[in-house]
Amino acid sequence: MKYLGLIFLSIISTTLGANEVDQNGKIYNQRDCFSGPFTSYDNWINFMERKFSRKIKNPELLKNKMDGFKKQFDKDEFNTYSNNLSCTNFTYNVDGTDVLGFVIKPKESTTDLPVIVYNRGGNGNFGGVVFGAMMNNLFPIANKGFVIVGSQYRGTFGSPDKGEQDQFGGSDVQDVVELVNLIGEFDGADTSKIGMLGASRGGMQSFLALKQLDNIKAVATIALNDDLNADLATRPEMEKVYKHRIPDYKGNENKKLAERSVINWVDKLPSGVPILLIHGENDDRVSASHSKTFAKALKETEIEHKLVIYDDNHFISSNTAKAHNEITKWFTENM
Repeated sequence: MKYLGLIFLSIISTTLGANEVDQNGKIYNQRDCFSGPFTSYDNWINFMERKFSRKIKNPELLKNKMDGFKKQFDKDEFNTYSNNLSCTNFTYNVDGTDVLGFVIKPKESTTDLPVIVYNRGGNGNFGGVVFGAMMNNLFPIANKGFVIVGSQYRGTFGSPDKGEQDQFGGSDVQDVVELVNLIGEFDGADTSKIGMLGASRGGMQSFLALKQLDNIKAVATIALNDDLNADLATRPEMEKVYKHRIPDYKGNENKKLAERSVINWVDKLPSGVPILLIHGENDDRVSASHSKTFAKALKETEIEHKLVIYDDNHFISSNTAKAHNEITKWFTENM
């Protein structure tokens, strides 16, 4: 994932000046995702082979590396998505802070399409939505007739603004809220049909944003962490992330994590927004018990929901297509 992030950075640095539009606009510095190394599949492969070869000098090991890359990123799928989809990276401003975002949508549609706001996982650059992540996780959904918009969260990928950084559920939540407010700026987006999809940390982000929004029709999460305090018992290494990201964390640990844990304020969620919970039973990052516990809380609060557990890992790697079908069906039926 690190090498894809570097590619993303190189594209930004070479396109900001060339494609910059009015800085007073709501959305600016727009650039095509299918540019630079991604103009064609062969260009991408050649670029990655040159990059890998800097560290991998053994021809056989390099071949194995490239074979794995080609297996993960199929040429026919790349060509299908590049032909069918429009993908644009852009910058938008949130309370004086420049934030990177993206929009993915079918190139040709006779009607406005329902919108999915994608909230990514990770923190800072880790988990940023690079091209490979789009191709694996978002292009297949957009190709089924959705407009997908997402925020990288402030500070990610060296955003033009060097000020505020990702606070892991702090001021960065406004990056999601403001993006929802900008959906009307995207051609082909049906502003009456907006849903949210959150992966891992993005689940927390979705519910924090949902507290401020009244136009979200449905929510879906993958690998939700509903209780950050409880999660520390099985993943103590997350303490480093919280100390680094969350303002005033020291001395207020329980309070800060409780504020970010949806299990503590289920009763504050809108009762009319159905929630899909997807999790891998073998998730070694965020235990599937989080989604199971949250599903019980939703049942007690009488909020419509569906829990889907796969015999899989954190990324639902072996059931990706099934998960995509669950997600698209959920949003189609509930928006």
